[in-house]
Amino acid sequence: MSAIDDVAPFFQLPSIGSLSVRREASVAPRASAAVVSRLQWERRYRMRLRVIDATVISLACFVATVAPLLFTAPNTLADDPWLIARISAGTAVFWMLTLSLFNTRASAILGTGATEYARVAHATGLAFGTLAIVFVLFEWDGLREQLYFALPVGLVALILCRWRARRWLMRQRAQGHYASRTLIVGARDDVEYTIRALGPDGKLGYQVVGTAVLDDDIDHLTVGDVSYSVTRGPDAVTRAASALYADTIVVASQPAGDPTYVKRLAWELEGTAAELVLTSQIADVAGPRMSLSPVEGLPMLHVTIPTFQGGAYVIKRGLDIISSFAALALFAPFALVIAIAIKLDSPGPVFFRQSRVGRDGREFKMVKFRSMRTTAEAELAALVSENEGAGPLFKMRSDPRVTRVGAFLRKYSLDEVPQFLNVLFGDMSVVGPRPPLPSEVTAYDGTVFRRLYIKPGITGPWQVGGRSDLSWEQSVRLDLRYVENWSVMSDLVLMWRTVKVMIRPDGAY
Repeated sequence: MSAIDDVAPFFQLPSIGSLSVRREASVAPRASAAVVSRLQWERRYRMRLRVIDATVISLACFVATVAPLLFTAPNTLADDPWLIARISAGTAVFWMLTLSLFNTRASAILGTGATEYARVAHATGLAFGTLAIVFVLFEWDGLREQLYFALPVGLVALILCRWRARRWLMRQRAQGHYASRTLIVGARDDVEYTIRALGPDGKLGYQVVGTAVLDDDIDHLTVGDVSYSVTRGPDAVTRAASALYADTIVVASQPAGDPTYVKRLAWELEGTAAELVLTSQIADVAGPRMSLSPVEGLPMLHVTIPTFQGGAYVIKRGLDIISSFAALALFAPFALVIAIAIKLDSPGPVFFRQSRVGRDGREFKMVKFRSMRTTAEAELAALVSENEGAGPLFKMRSDPRVTRVGAFLRKYSLDEVPQFLNVLFGDMSVVGPRPPLPSEVTAYDGTVFRRLYIKPGITGPWQVGGRSDLSWEQSVRLDLRYVENWSVMSDLVLMWRTVKVMIRPDGAY
């Protein structure tokens, strides 16, 4: 055999069959119908937000442009309206650009949480801060009007309009639109937990359409009142995603001893799904305490240990003082009417003072408008057998001790308005865990004491999450989650949601 014969196999052309296989393997995956549909509704909603943002910002900057022309004295920038108009237009363009740079319309933050509002506020602050620095450096005039008018008016209007857009999105998701068709993958227990967390109605943006259970030989999985199909087999995820038109795959857990499972799954889903979501096994830890950083290709999930002092608590205290003064001033005219109604309805004092346990276990006197007869404490023993409350709480839907005026005050949470005095004195916060009775604290066990690590609040997650309809376990879990994960933005969101709960009260008795 010659030398040419020895190397000939290396120069032979591949067969037609192998060539087609290679060509097929080298073609990039194409998006499926489910992925295209997902991308289309995301684009539509982002465009909706762009139009809203552009309209709000344009109107805010227009106000800032017209106001100087109407009210500014002669021999000022009002003599050069075109200069003011150019500054206003430049402010609007830079403001819109900053909103885009801060990813305020990212799909992952739309519909839930306070991240969207926080990014809008941060982007707005950075935009005007940067403009102010530029105008100072170049000694330009004309930005003052934008700072006085466009900044406060525009920021408030942006957040309100984003909130309205979110309400619209929630209604659409309740009807099955604008939500990701989601497939849950993992061990049976983890899949069930994830389905319960996401909810059956799709309002959080995930409409669960099926599951792929890795550790159990079942055909259907029932969670609550809903039954979900289960796909099994080595290629269960890709088959289920294609059959169910799922655009999002949530990995609740992965097979033990298979560290490359997620990477292989992502490759298999290319073109089939738009997003692969890995759920954290760390329960009740919110986003602000979590961060992800790769170390030599290994994703490291960082969880910040909670702290209960520092600058954030100073800001919280400042927000408490401002909010309390505003609330007391707003309700002052109604307080006299309420006091007269209480006096006419039943004998006794207008205010009711009761010992509650605050931060670090310190007791204080919480003040409320009296909503019960003065003999309520003495009558409690006879009503214990009819307790409808959860855990150590005593609650009755039709408590005979509550007066007629008291029932009205409780329904709309007006009996709690005097607690703003407790906030001013520093015993309470506007937002925080529910203030417990000393008798409740004696029944605490385990981690429930963590509720006392920060000041109790007039409102909190329990107030907007079901109030008296919550079980004891649900109430504790909401409070503990708040204690460890609160932020100034989340406090503002809870305050806003409390207003809605007062208007449409549920679970208040």
